[in-house]
Amino acid sequence: MAIYEKLRGILDIHPSGAPESKAFEEILRILFTPEEAALAVYMNFSHKPVEKIASAAGISRDDAYRMLESMAEKAIVSCRVKEGKHSYGLLPTIPGLFEFPLMRGGGAPIHERLGKLWGEYHKDGLGASFAGNPTPVARVVPVERAINASVHVHPYEEVSTLINTVEYIALAHCACRVSTGICRHPKEVCLFFDAPARFLVERRYAREISKEEAHGVLDQAEEAGLVHTSNNSADRAGFICNCCTCCCIILTCRTKLHLAHGFSTSAFQPKFDGTTCTGCRLCADERCPMGAIEIKDDVAVLNSEKCIGCGLCATTCPANSIVLVRRSEPPDIPATLQEMGMKVLTEKGKLESYIQIMKQE
Repeated sequence: MAIYEKLRGILDIHPSGAPESKAFEEILRILFTPEEAALAVYMNFSHKPVEKIASAAGISRDDAYRMLESMAEKAIVSCRVKEGKHSYGLLPTIPGLFEFPLMRGGGAPIHERLGKLWGEYHKDGLGASFAGNPTPVARVVPVERAINASVHVHPYEEVSTLINTVEYIALAHCACRVSTGICRHPKEVCLFFDAPARFLVERRYAREISKEEAHGVLDQAEEAGLVHTSNNSADRAGFICNCCTCCCIILTCRTKLHLAHGFSTSAFQPKFDGTTCTGCRLCADERCPMGAIEIKDDVAVLNSEKCIGCGLCATTCPANSIVLVRRSEPPDIPATLQEMGMKVLTEKGKLESYIQIMKQE
């Protein structure tokens, strides 16, 4: 139906993108009823009161509220409640439409179908659309205890600071692992913060946790060899995902789709002490997610082009021969989420369309 294509076109204007695909058309049909899609096309990525959405769509407030609540319960639109008043906004493909509906853990046939479709869509355009051109939407955040103590670290480079500066934290299942059903890594490791976190908890797609518990999740993720990723801006974190290279939608932009700008590396890379390295191969064979380390003449050697600066190699080195040091040419991190979004939209030629959509009442 034309209404699904119209909705896709609106979603495609977001920095994350939503390119045309048969897989995504089926995804939209599964997620949205025709009636819901017909209402969603009168929304944008900001939150609007029920009355404004109903007026734009030409339907009653009660009918609009019923459908908006149905969509919010399915986690395919976002809802915020302030002083008893509800407002609703569209969710982008990532993070949003892909992750949220699967965060209760999946298990139903419809979730299995969605998982397969999202996998197809990732290869059939979504990965390339999500990847930077050249500014990425996501970035790697290093393991702090791997960083050389003498190196100055900015607050946005410290995963602990990203957690300590937020007000509300939600823990959810990793939609990537739920969607494939084959990954051996821990599933309940995705952290969301503040407004999105409150929405996910209110709709029972995540559970509220303390900052202390969030630090424990990061420790668990590091022990399991998972890579911390977050939004590519220096102001605040909207999420911290703990990603693997076999199925996670961010890291597989490089490991499977070979997209150079799939995400931004951290500003660091490992430095090896050749005098103490024993050549045990733990860093190369078990910890490096990108295959960036080789053992030559019983000493670890780095391929800096492959390295993403996650720090996982350093945290389990039995000889303490590895520390993270700042790259000679660290990536340029946009100062704010808004700046990052504007850069991505400008590079992709979508800025004017995005502004036009966001201005619509």
